Amino acid sequence: MSLFNFLVSKTIMHVPAPIVGHFAKGYIAGNALEDAVALSRDLNSQGLMATIDILGEFIKTMDQARFFKDECLKILSTIHAEGLNGNLSLKPSQLGLSLDKAACFEILREIVAHAASLGSFVRIDMEDHPCTDDTLEFYRRMRNEFPGHVGTVLQSYMRRTPADIEDLSDGELNFRLCKGIYNEPRKQAYKDPDVVNRNFVHCLEKLFEKKAYVGIATHDEKLVFEALRLIDKYGMKRDEYEFQMLLGVDEELRGIILSGGHRLRVYVPFGKDWLPYSRRRLKENPGIARHALRQMLGMGPA
Repeated sequence: MSLFNFLVSKTIMHVPAPIVGHFAKGYIAGNALEDAVALSRDLNSQGLMATIDILGEFIKTMDQARFFKDECLKILSTIHAEGLNGNLSLKPSQLGLSLDKAACFEILREIVAHAASLGSFVRIDMEDHPCTDDTLEFYRRMRNEFPGHVGTVLQSYMRRTPADIEDLSDGELNFRLCKGIYNEPRKQAYKDPDVVNRNFVHCLEKLFEKKAYVGIATHDEKLVFEALRLIDKYGMKRDEYEFQMLLGVDEELRGIILSGGHRLRVYVPFGKDWLPYSRRRLKENPGIARHALRQMLGMGPA
């Protein structure tokens, strides 16, 4: 890790919001749903799919959960009305998971039912490890009622992920597979980046063996290579998987994947609660801050 990246990773949580906002604006569609719709439409015109997410998590009241429920329903209706090639991503913690698990499930079920009625799809995002069991339980319960309209996320830095794949193999398997971004204890998560990568490949192969639909979520070209190798090994058809990338990250690699004939979905977050998300993303990928700093100083690419 370079000195610059080390300093960003250690200090980003204490950097003032306006500075974080300047560095991270490429990650966020804007404050309003209209911004996410316009950006998704532009992505669609380039042959890319989208998943729209309203930012916000770990709420304090169930009134906030109902607000986010209404926003999620609105996002799904807007995607349908605008004819976008996109779906919805959401976090259980923004629907009240830590406040009232049963109420959270009912809110989530209402959202997924609405998606199913529109022929759309909801991706239940994975958060930190206290949320894992409940999130997978919610997915298990809803995949039977709304097959083809709901999926969740697996993280390769979590030690438990291969076992979770086995436990969930008695039904439909639809996952986004990513490395993971939360600062988890060592008992829960691998800390060695090489081990995280090796577990990503191990889990992806296990999922392909089980005929799962996988959103291969990575910006790491080593993992893109391994994914392409497994796609070839298992003879995966174009509509049996997709790649996924964050907004604003390695658009050159995004274009390479797309030009190779693969489908790719871009994560399109919007909303006023952008600061925690942006800080996590900058901590994960300090290269974004380096790029923005060079632009501010009138310097060319590194």
